[in-house]
Formats: sequence, structure tokens, C-alpha cells
Amino acid sequence: MKKTIRDFDLDNKKVIIRVDFNVPIKDGEITDDNRIVESLKTINYALDHGAKVILMSHLGRIKTELDKEKNSLEPVAFRLSELLDKEVIFVAETRGPLLEKEINNLQKGDILLMENTRFEDLDGKKESGNDPELGAYWASLGDIYINDAFGTAHRAHASNVGIATNLDNGIGFLIEKELNNLEAAIKNPDHPFTVILGGAKVSDKIGVIENLATKADYLLIGGGMMFTFLKAQGYKIGKSLVDEESIDFCQKMLDKYPNKIILPVDCVCGKELSNDTETRAARISDIHDNEMGLDICLQTINLFKEYLKMSKTIIWNGPVGAFEYDKFAQGTKELCSILADLDAKVILGGGDTSAAAINFGFKDSYTHISTGGGASLELLEGKQLPGIAIINDI
Repeated sequence: MKKTIRDFDLDNKKVIIRVDFNVPIKDGEITDDNRIVESLKTINYALDHGAKVILMSHLGRIKTELDKEKNSLEPVAFRLSELLDKEVIFVAETRGPLLEKEINNLQKGDILLMENTRFEDLDGKKESGNDPELGAYWASLGDIYINDAFGTAHRAHASNVGIATNLDNGIGFLIEKELNNLEAAIKNPDHPFTVILGGAKVSDKIGVIENLATKADYLLIGGGMMFTFLKAQGYKIGKSLVDEESIDFCQKMLDKYPNKIILPVDCVCGKELSNDTETRAARISDIHDNEMGLDICLQTINLFKEYLKMSKTIIWNGPVGAFEYDKFAQGTKELCSILADLDAKVILGGGDTSAAAINFGFKDSYTHISTGGGASLELLEGKQLPGIAIINDI
């Protein structure tokens, strides 16, 4: 069991908290502050226990000086200040005398947010490459390190593994919640245990399929990846997305788990990925050569519903259609609604799945919605996450 923020005396200590403030910003305005809101419990705990709080986060990818201009954390500091109803000191630096001075001037209950950690990537990818000198320098700024950024826990960066290598450390409440929900559901699920898998490419989910096929009672396959499985079964799929390199893998899985892998029986077809394209419902045996399947359809939704209704644990990773387009969002939206009405543990595995559910109004409808796409995916694969593995055990 990992140490948590509860295991430390925080009074008058400089506490570095690695948060995940990688939020969407358009024209200087945050369009979704969910990740900021999710960090508040850990931040408030530290403040309430007399800590001098130093926050670190990345935002976007930084490859050029122009990227720095549009990926500053200053708008995040402003929004965080509103949510906490107190001043958040923002330092537009990632190292140096100004940052050190502001940190040394902190009083109990003060909070400081430093600039985007990935600004350090312009100089040899020091953040994302886990430069040991940078990790040691950042660690020197505090007394205790708390990692609460689940969204980057699957990466070994200077701001997680680097600092934790040099400083007494633990996890925050968000990571604790993620582990308690995701790991528990995978390692000790109540049965029947059903997994919904969508998204584009089978190759992105091979590890997940291999791992969960040994644990789950049913795997419901949707999204673009369903057509690779269907092609492996010999169906003509028109212009639908297909992951050619994964056809043999799909065939192997279908042969090994013929009663466990459940595939769609119909889909919404269109001639192009557009809201303007003409659509029709088609059996999967009746997809025309000039069409592509872009969503699951009514008979498949009802088929999936029968499996979901008898399930006690459900994990969903990957939308079942091109939900970004209104014409192909119905399948994903219907599954959101079905899951919201079930008496079962329902966990959504981050990324596009979480975004879709929240956008459709189901933010508070499930047991847990993960904040980390890549991190939750690697947990579903059974992998260790370096940002968590480095944390001290109790």
C-alpha cells in the first residue's frame, strides 16, 4: 500500500503537489475545468493542515516557442483562485531565482503554481525525458512530494519519478480514488464482469484485450475496432476502418473466446465521416462497398443492454461510434443512459469515453469516471505505472 498525503505532518512544510491541470483552453478561456476541480480535495487538505503548497503541472506539448505562448498555466491559476476563493501565486518560471524567492516567501496556507513543466522540454526534453538534474532541482524546492496527477502516472517524467526519487513522497486523494476503483474492479470484480471496448484501432487495445479476456465474463466490442474483428470473421466491411495488422490477433481471440467476445449485429453506415453524409441502418452482413460503419445501431444497443443488465461490474473504455459527430453519437449516448440506470459498479476508463459521458450529461451517474486516458488504459493492461510505482510504501 502506498503512502498517502494523510501519512505526513504537513504543518509549515513546503509540499510539492504534482497535479494534472492539462485542461482544454481556447482563446485564453478554459473550456472544461473538471481536472482542476478533481484536484481540489488534495489541495484543500494540504492547505487545511498548514502546508505551503507548491503546485506543478504540464499543459499540452511544447515543441516550439510558439507552443509556450498558448500553453501557459496562467489561466489555470486564475480559475483555481476562483475555485479556492483565495489568491494563487503564479510564477511564470520553471526554475531560477524568482521561483526560489517566491517559494521561500510562502507562509502557511499559501499556494503557488509554477509555469508549465513541459517548458523544460524545449531544452532537450528534460521534463518528459526525466532529466535527473531537473528532478533533483525541483525536489530541492520542497520538503514533501505528493503525486496526484493520475493522467501522467503512466509516464516517467522529471515532475513525478524525478522528484519522487529525491524526496519523501506519497499520493493524493485523486490517485488513491483511481487506484481504489480501477485496480479493485480489475483484480476483484463482482461477477458477471463485463467490459465494453471501443475506439479506433485494435492495436491500441491488444494488451487490454489479452489481460481482461482472462478476467471478464464478456467483452462487448464497438467503435472502429469492431470492423477488424468482423473482417477477421469474413464479413465485407466496405470502407470501414480496419486495422490490417491486427486481423490475425482478432481471429486468435475469437477462436479462443467464442462465447466471451460479443460483436455488433448492425451499424449506422455513411459514405463519409461527416454530419452531412446520408446514413442508413444496416446489418453487418449488408455494408455496401462504398460505405463505412460509423456507429452501433439499435439491434446492437439492445444486444449489449442484455449483457449489461445482468452484470455486477462494468468497465468501459472507448466510445462505440464517432461520437464527435451528431449523426454517429447515438450509440455512445444510449450506452451512457443504459449504464446510468444499472445497479452495478460502473467505471469509465478516461479519455474520450469520459469526455463523451460528461458532455452528454452523465458526469455524476457512475461509480467512477477516470481522469486519465493513457494511465487507465495501462492499468487495464495490467501494467505498473512508473509515477505510482516510485511512491514509497507504508
